[in-house]
Amino acid sequence: MSEIIAGAESPAAPKDASTVILVRDGASGPEVFLQRRVDGMAFAAGVTVFPGGGVDVSDSVADIGWAGPDAAWWGERFGVGEDRARALVCAAVRELFEECGVLLAGPTADTVVTEAETHSAVREQLVRRELTLGEFLSRERLVLRADLLRPWANWITPEISPRRYDTHFFVAMLPAGQRADGATSEASEVRWATPAAVLDSWRAGADELLGPTWTQLRTLHGFASAADLFAADRDIETVLPVLERGGDRIRLVFPDCDAYYADLPAAHRRW
Repeated sequence: MSEIIAGAESPAAPKDASTVILVRDGASGPEVFLQRRVDGMAFAAGVTVFPGGGVDVSDSVADIGWAGPDAAWWGERFGVGEDRARALVCAAVRELFEECGVLLAGPTADTVVTEAETHSAVREQLVRRELTLGEFLSRERLVLRADLLRPWANWITPEISPRRYDTHFFVAMLPAGQRADGATSEASEVRWATPAAVLDSWRAGADELLGPTWTQLRTLHGFASAADLFAADRDIETVLPVLERGGDRIRLVFPDCDAYYADLPAAHRRW
């Protein structure tokens, strides 16, 4: 018999975060862009992840041009208020630009920049919080392209964790003419790979994947093209893993976790 272990009496409040699953078409099908977080980071050190990070205060007050689904649409899809939804979308665009140099914005509502590298100095200012996304886009007269994002999933860090995030996953296709890079201090290496290849690498112990990333890779597998993946209509259900004890075993429980633990390399077992 298993026992669900309650979290702390006063679990830490989860911080809003946005993660972007960046996709493109490769020779063997759709590929995703992945980063291996540097060792020594306070959260998920050494783990292979998609680009993303916490929502900044400036994301919620960004006064910018906006193309695509409005905040009300995003709020309905993610089950949050309009202000919070707008901040999540802005954070997704900002984090994607900061972490891999891909900019989902353009001079007009139906264009996107083709050489994001020209804004490399601004990218560094954003990372150092010397400039906000709203200030950057307004100054360059760029429109945020919310239509280049799609909602994908929502996971909340377990209550037992001292550092918690309410992470909203987005999907975006790599814009034509742009290149995702590894010019970030948060990643030791980056690469493009098919979801199947990443899962194989994880089973072999070469990549460490936490439950949320593993789950998204499984849902991405099987699409014929990046366009098909981007067009998928997802029902967003919030997932909050819980800690379970069964005999001598302690593990996090989430949808399809039995399959996760069946293939989880012993070296990467954290529970």
